[in-house]
Amino acid sequence: MKPLSLLIGILIILGVTIKTIKAEEHNKRQKERNVTTQVPVNEIKQYLSHILEQRTSSNVINKRENLLEKKKNQRKIRIKGFQNKDILKRNKNHLQKQAEKNFTDEGDQLFKMGIKVLQQSKSQKQKEEAYLLFAKAADMGNLKAMEKMADALLFGNFGVQNITAAIQLYESLAKEGSCKAQNALGFLSSYGIGMEYDQAKALIYYTFGSAGGNMMSQMILGYRYLSGINVLQNCEVALSYYKKVADYIADTFEKSEGVPVEKVRLTERPENLSSNSEILDWDIYQYYKFLAERGDVQIQVSLGQLHLIGRKGLDQDYYKALHYFLKAAKAGSANAMAFIGKMYLEGNAAVPQNNTTAFKYFSMAASKGNAIGLHGLGLLYFHGKGVPLNYAEALKYFQKAAEKGWPDAQFQLGFMYYSGSGIWKDYKLAFKYFYLASQSGQPLAIYYLAKMYATGTGVVRSCRTAVELYKGVCELGHWAEKFLTAYFAYKDGDIDSSLVQYALLAEMGYEVAQSNSAFILESKKANILEKEKIYPMALLLWNRAAIQGNAFARVKIGDYHYYGYGTKKDYQTAATHYSIAANKYHNAQAMFNLAYMYEHGLGITKDIHLARRLYDMAAQTSPDAHIPVLFAVMKLETTHLLRDILFFNFTTRWNWLKLDNTIGAHWDLFVIGLIVPGLILLLRNHHG
Repeated sequence: MKPLSLLIGILIILGVTIKTIKAEEHNKRQKERNVTTQVPVNEIKQYLSHILEQRTSSNVINKRENLLEKKKNQRKIRIKGFQNKDILKRNKNHLQKQAEKNFTDEGDQLFKMGIKVLQQSKSQKQKEEAYLLFAKAADMGNLKAMEKMADALLFGNFGVQNITAAIQLYESLAKEGSCKAQNALGFLSSYGIGMEYDQAKALIYYTFGSAGGNMMSQMILGYRYLSGINVLQNCEVALSYYKKVADYIADTFEKSEGVPVEKVRLTERPENLSSNSEILDWDIYQYYKFLAERGDVQIQVSLGQLHLIGRKGLDQDYYKALHYFLKAAKAGSANAMAFIGKMYLEGNAAVPQNNTTAFKYFSMAASKGNAIGLHGLGLLYFHGKGVPLNYAEALKYFQKAAEKGWPDAQFQLGFMYYSGSGIWKDYKLAFKYFYLASQSGQPLAIYYLAKMYATGTGVVRSCRTAVELYKGVCELGHWAEKFLTAYFAYKDGDIDSSLVQYALLAEMGYEVAQSNSAFILESKKANILEKEKIYPMALLLWNRAAIQGNAFARVKIGDYHYYGYGTKKDYQTAATHYSIAANKYHNAQAMFNLAYMYEHGLGITKDIHLARRLYDMAAQTSPDAHIPVLFAVMKLETTHLLRDILFFNFTTRWNWLKLDNTIGAHWDLFVIGLIVPGLILLLRNHHG
């Protein structure tokens, strides 16, 4: 307890505060997202310090009792006229229970208020206000609030990342049965972040977390059994874990449309990363706004869609979405009319739920042949909203919309055939439409395809296919939002916070997060792992990403074995990985590396002709490879020519000539250095 209290005290004294963001160094978007606030962050820290001391020194129940005793002493409750000790005792117990209930209710109320503020927050200030409420609720012994505060300490949600303090809170919560804490401890153990690296212990934590209903633990176990990570590979067990999570995700999608999250790859070149297509640049957004206000209908609809579901790093804003849709609808856009109908059908902060108005806008869009409008009318008839329930009409509209390629309509058609809603069940047709919709990423279509493969309904049963499909559905869960927070943390220079978030997602089986985590570790900018652990952990993550089909990761594994990063040097293994990347993914870098190894006979039999062919293939595959290939081929041809001249039919006579010994191992580079200036001089004289 004392070391931790001392640590927290030092933390507060040193004033580890939220980074102040200077206005002149940032654009307007960064101001809105990272605005420095006057919320008493130190007050949050004091609460955290107090909570940690309380959690380590005494049980929350004892704390409640002490506070209750104090309140009773202050009030000096006098019970007159009751001499009977039993009655007195009963009254004391009743008052104690009542006060305890009030105390607990107050903590619950503060936690609920914090959740509401956090959900509605659009600025850093509002988020900090939410965490202040969580801190107060946690101080009153609210376990869910304590989980929130532990997460905040682990991920650095409000600028203060303290993994040691987070671990102590998690350990205390785990003892009280918190499945979320058990999952967090499993994650930290699996990486050795702030704890001893222990995969067996991690597996135990995940098992307990899963048994308690934690869906992250269930996803992690599903991925481990699918890939055979520290457990025997077992598709059926993986299927059972993934199905539990997928059932929940599908249920939420049936109630409301999910929000897809952009997954930015940090492995892209810096110039591409700064203007990544997954995240809308603030200046471009301002330009789009300008065009929209000038009357560009297509831009109006696009901005409306982005704000409707919160895409490309923009906040979900129903009022802005409605604003742009109304402008576009006024200009005659059928898409805008359909989206307005959708908003009224679902109801939100900007418009009340109204089936009549939804029918009106859907009809306007459908009359123009719009697929979204046709699908909307189909939904109204299918559910009997604002119109009499009519499966025949619903089927007609769904078919029209599906013919135009609208994936939601294709799914609805598949569902009608699957469930036999108003028509005969036909699993073959159901599979056909589910498959068509799944090609556009329709999540419920993917879910029902997985269900069909898992049970062998309408198709030959395939556990592997079912698991892969269920995994895709599970990865659409709300936890995927960490991709955005991790990316923004990385861009803002908060590398440790970014790494922890990506690492958790990587543990859950997200391939993009695995490659991003490995990339950050390889950059050596993170401080949460010991130096000797960085390359072995990065290699592990590259390997997991490569197994899931990442060609860049496959090349990286080859590099690690070639140079001996995180493992011993092994040219043969390096060549094997380069071959996979070259043959399976047609990766230019892998072709170039493999050509070099064939040229020099590193780990494989020397073959000049195959090296030349691979160099040519690399140049044909990628324009970026042209210049490196030019120099490599020039070197190859020159050295090959020299060797032919010097050694052709004179091997026995010229044994005494050992260029490797006289000039050095890289004599070929030395010769090229002499030849190139000679060629330049010849060309100059020729032009002269």
